[in-house]
Amino acid sequence: MNFQEKLDTIVKKNNSLVCVGLDSDVNKIPEHLKTKENAVFEFNKAIIDATHDFVCAYKPNSAFYEANGDEGIRQLKMTFDYINKTYPEVITILDAKRADIGNTNNGYVKYAFDWLNADGITLHPYLGSEAMKPFLERADKASIILCRTSNKGAGEFQDFSSAEMSLYKFVAKKVAEEWNKNGNCLMVIGATYPEELAEVRKIAGDMTFLVPGIGAQGGDVEKTVKAGLNSKGAGMIINSSRGIIFAENPREEAKKLKDEINKYR
Repeated sequence: MNFQEKLDTIVKKNNSLVCVGLDSDVNKIPEHLKTKENAVFEFNKAIIDATHDFVCAYKPNSAFYEANGDEGIRQLKMTFDYINKTYPEVITILDAKRADIGNTNNGYVKYAFDWLNADGITLHPYLGSEAMKPFLERADKASIILCRTSNKGAGEFQDFSSAEMSLYKFVAKKVAEEWNKNGNCLMVIGATYPEELAEVRKIAGDMTFLVPGIGAQGGDVEKTVKAGLNSKGAGMIINSSRGIIFAENPREEAKKLKDEINKYR
């Protein structure tokens, strides 16, 4: 089963486009967990157990684990192993935003896909398809290309326009028409820019988008869903991180987001 088949299966089973971002900052986890061995993993485990039937994916952000050195990476591995063993039908995405020359990317591929056993990884397109080849050749895994990101400063480069089109549209066209030969490419399109999301949908057809920016970043659910759905009423993995994992009741917040998204599907 490739990435898209696995995603379609869990979206249908859980009737959900929700992705929970496991941005598990050790400084923000509950005090009663901080004294435990493997505190971050225990925090993640509790979130996963509480929300697994309301989501289609989990997305740990590598930075929060790398910041804690070998201990953090060990607990990142524990998190992936737990999801893959306990809820193997749920998609796992390593949010690492990697980009390098091909030989170096071979190492990233081995780390993300073979050691962590992630289903997909976020990637920068700046070095071009030749450098991205080790990721793109893994037909069973997803290469999730940054296109129009959710951060406030995204337009500094992404809105750059030539006589033909803006940079983010050029990236979208390149990924959709040239890089997606194995049907394993996705794109990152921020919920904070629904008009641009709609423009990329026109370019990319039914391709799936990873959509961050809901919750703490202020993305509007209704505008996001209406702008980004594909012809099948899906095609989106809509991420919320802090708005769910640090909520008083993460399960309730995950269900609330799932229901709100489905209201506009």
